[in-house]
Amino acid sequence: MKVVGTQNAHNLISVSTDGKMCSWSLDMFSQPQESMELQHKQSRPVAVTCMAFPHGDVNNFIVGSEEGAVFTACRHGSKAGIVDAYEGHQGPVTGISTHATPGSIDFSHLFLTSSIDWTVKLWSVKETKPLYSFEDNGDYVYEVAWSPIHPALFTTVDGSGRIDLWNLNQDTEVPTASTVVEGNPALNRVSWTNSGQQITVGDDMGKIWIYDVGEQLALPRADDWARLVHTLGELKNNQTEDDHSTRHYESSFSSLSSLSSSPLR
Repeated sequence: MKVVGTQNAHNLISVSTDGKMCSWSLDMFSQPQESMELQHKQSRPVAVTCMAFPHGDVNNFIVGSEEGAVFTACRHGSKAGIVDAYEGHQGPVTGISTHATPGSIDFSHLFLTSSIDWTVKLWSVKETKPLYSFEDNGDYVYEVAWSPIHPALFTTVDGSGRIDLWNLNQDTEVPTASTVVEGNPALNRVSWTNSGQQITVGDDMGKIWIYDVGEQLALPRADDWARLVHTLGELKNNQTEDDHSTRHYESSFSSLSSLSSSPLR
C-alpha cells in the first residue's frame, strides 16, 4: 500500500497478488473509489508482490511480481495499466524502492528491487535490463530502501538476519557496512527515518529494531551527486562490454558448433 498525493488531496493505493489495484479515500474504506486490473499484454493478471511510486508522482508507478518480472504502469490516461516489462529476477520480487533524494541532479528515474533469488538489482525506467546486480547475499533479500538524504546510499535486509548499507560511490561489489541482528531472525522490512540517520528493521519474530547510522556513512558530501553520475556511467560501460563479450562468445560457439558438425574427410 502507498498513500500518494498532497496533504489536502490524497488517496491510498493498494495492490494485491490477484492483479487488482484499488484507490481508496481515507474517509471511506467500505469500497474503493477506483479499481483496475493489471494485465500484461491483456493475457493474464500480474501477481503483484510490491509497489512503489517515483518521487512526487501520483500517476506512474512500478510493481514487482511473483514471476520475477518488474512492470511500469500508470493509473490514468490512454495508457492506463501496465506499460513496460523489465526482466531480470529469477524469483519473486520482494521489494521496490524509487530514488527520492533531492539534489542538484535528478535521479528519479532510478529504482532498486530485491528478490527471493538472493539478489538486489539497480534499474532505470529508461532501460528494460538491470543496470547492475548486487550478488553478495546468501539468502532471500526481503527489502531494499534508498536513503532519503544520500543519493548513492541504500540499505537491504535478508533472511539470515543481515543488514547491509551500500554506497554506490564507494563500492558496488561489497556493502560499505554490514551487521547481523542478534539471533539471526529473518528480516523482512526496512525503512529510513526522515533524517536519514536511523533505519528501522522488522523481523519474522515480530520485533522491530532501530539502528543508528554513523554520520560518516549517512551524510552525503557535496560531490556525491556528480560522483553518482560517474558511477552510473561506469556501470553502463561495463554492461556494454559484458554484452559484447557474451555476443562474441555466442558467435564463437556457433562457429565451433557448425565446424564440429561438418563430416571429416
